[in-house]
Amino acid sequence: MTLFTPMLRDSPLSEIFSDENTLQRMLDFEAALARATALCGVTPESSMTIISAQCQADKLDIPALAQAAAGAGNLAIPLVKQLTANVKQQDEQAARYVHWGATSQDVIDTGLILQLREAIDASEALLEQLISALIEQIQRHQHSVMPGRTWMQHALPITFGLKLAGTLDALLRWSERLQEMKPRVLVLQFGGAAGTLASLNEQGVAVVQALANSLSLNQPDTPWHSQRDRLLEVASWFAGVSTTLGKFANDFSLLMQTEVAEVGEPVAPGRGGSSTMPHKRNPVSCAAILTATTRIPGLMATLYASQNQQHERALGGWQAEWETLPQLITLAGGVMQTTRELFSGMQVNTDKMRANLDITHGLIMAESITLALAKSLGKQAAHHLVEQLCHRALDENQPLAALLAQHPQVTSHLSSTQIAHLLDPQHALGSNDKFINQVLARAAQQNREPT
Repeated sequence: MTLFTPMLRDSPLSEIFSDENTLQRMLDFEAALARATALCGVTPESSMTIISAQCQADKLDIPALAQAAAGAGNLAIPLVKQLTANVKQQDEQAARYVHWGATSQDVIDTGLILQLREAIDASEALLEQLISALIEQIQRHQHSVMPGRTWMQHALPITFGLKLAGTLDALLRWSERLQEMKPRVLVLQFGGAAGTLASLNEQGVAVVQALANSLSLNQPDTPWHSQRDRLLEVASWFAGVSTTLGKFANDFSLLMQTEVAEVGEPVAPGRGGSSTMPHKRNPVSCAAILTATTRIPGLMATLYASQNQQHERALGGWQAEWETLPQLITLAGGVMQTTRELFSGMQVNTDKMRANLDITHGLIMAESITLALAKSLGKQAAHHLVEQLCHRALDENQPLAALLAQHPQVTSHLSSTQIAHLLDPQHALGSNDKFINQVLARAAQQNREPT
């Protein structure tokens, strides 16, 4: 844990990529390898139990291992050395069979895949919580009318429920992608020195199958030492979910500005305050989310660059993944956790949303008037007429309704009742509800209910 972990990475995913868990998953590979080679008759069955018993991270000298890794070039070499020494203290014969048939990259990559499985499971749970909290808020605010905004300006009325439904729609797609991705990503790495398992002779494929079964991982058709698309895919998933939530946080922070004040973050003692201004209520959750999503594209760029790996085992590209991928995933975990809290505890000021619709004195409804007049005047003529009246409303600081009621070309086609109806934002939502209901129906098909 660092000083910034609670602010930026506070989620179940952070501990998954701790030093201790990283080493433990590598040791899990070594224990499974000992079982697989013994099962296939490659190594003595007696060595399996002794090696497995020593595959515990708390039996390693982690500071010494880290120092030795700098000279060795990776963590696996000193890890295997320490493990072998520990096994040798118990049984000298068993120590001969530690790490049998494997190469350093097999240990590190499969250990990472085991961590990714934990991270995917934790992320799946977080995603379900996000979706449930969002469904609840959508149902609450399906009819909460607010200004829609394009190019940062008022456009036409929408509901807050529709704005939230857009985020839900994306999260449901990310959920589908996660299910599709898991079989491709959760795959064993075991190829030996050059990807042929030559040291296992004719037993190579049998050991691969036994090892994959032991770790509950899928078997690849070939070792993937220098084909890193699986890691790129999982990184892209975490980056993509984060950008969806980052877009939401960006919108939310804009809606939280003092002059807009349509939403607010959850209230808690000491939350969002200023060291100098007692009145401040800053969007601290949005800040944390946007901080992470600002960093994630750079980490993705590193992972894309690392795809350029040489021959059968890489120099530089593989090593660049070691810190980059965990950093990206733990930042994404923080984004998901923080957004879940934001979804659950958000404050929504529906009165201010409705009041903000009126700040242009009816101009936001100009399109409704134009379309109504177009039936009689034609679209171009109606547009030109309403545009002139809108300019007058702005120049003279008058409500659009008053100017419409005074213009004979308008009143000859529209009654005062019709004008009032057309200027009511509640009557100009088009397919707003249909779109919301479509997304909620898709969520319900996936057996999701609000918590």
